[in-house]
Amino acid sequence: MAAAAPSVFLLMVNGQVESAQFPEYDDLYCKYCFVYGQDWAPTAGLEEGISQITSKSQDARRALVWNFPIDVTFKSTNPYGWPQIVLSVYGPDVFGNDVVRGYGAVHVPLSPGRHKKTIPMFVPESTSKLQKFTSWFMGRRPEYTDPKVVAQGEGREVTRVRSQGFVTLLFNVAHPPWPHPSFQNTPGHQTSLRPPDSSHP
Repeated sequence: MAAAAPSVFLLMVNGQVESAQFPEYDDLYCKYCFVYGQDWAPTAGLEEGISQITSKSQDARRALVWNFPIDVTFKSTNPYGWPQIVLSVYGPDVFGNDVVRGYGAVHVPLSPGRHKKTIPMFVPESTSKLQKFTSWFMGRRPEYTDPKVVAQGEGREVTRVRSQGFVTLLFNVAHPPWPHPSFQNTPGHQTSLRPPDSSHP
């Protein structure tokens, strides 16, 4: 008798990159992308995007407001590798060069419904004062070649970083009710509802 085909489920995510707090900087824009496991695949929407440049609000909050939309649907047969969204914020330095002002990542919420998340951001640091001065003078600050490394954690244990700023996200999440057949343990293969924790500085 042939084995039953794996049960596929959908994860629908929409919302927006709402705003940010970077007290020392202005005129910033944000990029986002999703990182997910091998069993996952996007079926609709966009898995990456880049916002407009925004300036600080004139009220007491001095917030950078983007309200940049997110809308993507994934399919999978396994919750392992639950999607994460990776954020990269950029803006001009004193010489007008675009430099990174913050990286951050968070898992898409597990439970369906509306969620608001505030993500602490960080930037890589030069390992010496000479490198710091040279990178400032040349307008080439330390940054990751691939921002997705922020969600993976591997190889980041030797990276020197500094906390800097916050970004606020709004999520609207929809998926099949628990328990779904794909989330049940099968012989020889343990599956957990909880995605692996992402490592943040």
